[in-house]
Amino acid sequence: MASLSIPKHSLVSTLPTQTPKPISSQSLCIISNSTQSQFCGLKLSNPSSLSSPFPSRSSKFSIVSKVKEGTLAPAFSLKDQDGRNVSLSKFKGKPVVVYFYPADETPGCTKQACAFRDSYEKFKKAGAEVIGISGDDSSSHKAFKQKYKLPYTLLSDEGNNVRKEWGVPSDLFGALPGRQTYVLDKNGVVRLVYNNQFQPEKHIDETLKFLQSL
Repeated sequence: MASLSIPKHSLVSTLPTQTPKPISSQSLCIISNSTQSQFCGLKLSNPSSLSSPFPSRSSKFSIVSKVKEGTLAPAFSLKDQDGRNVSLSKFKGKPVVVYFYPADETPGCTKQACAFRDSYEKFKKAGAEVIGISGDDSSSHKAFKQKYKLPYTLLSDEGNNVRKEWGVPSDLFGALPGRQTYVLDKNGVVRLVYNNQFQPEKHIDETLKFLQSL
């Protein structure tokens, strides 16, 4: 029986060619069902960035905070959980712990908030005030504060303008707003910067020890 022989090059030529469609830039967003809070982060414009969740060794991705130890904390005025304007200058004359967190009611943020709550009296004995800041609105903060009996102030940074001014780094390659804590002395100078995205409770004791040393 005669066999049919087809040259290899003709097989290639018969296959349809497709030009891959470029991936347009778009923000990576995750929405919390409980609060409808939106985490928006790094824009993806390079298709190769979707191939792996981890950067290559040659990646130039880095996290840089604008507010560093030894610098004066930028002033701000934001609405608290009751809709009242609160300025950072209100706390001048005492140490202040300012912690930025992604959103109300998320698991990590709830653990962190409750850890500050459980140690709040120790912070007060150290003469310090605690302030939590996220992009949630005042009504979300009020519900969050009441639900978990948080004894400290929560401020609403809608639009994340203060977060941007302070240069709070994002996490998960820009997908989530960062979780970072700053300890200010009584003159408003930043004395400690602590990034705690994946261990939201761990830094409480270290922050307290540092405050007690001031």
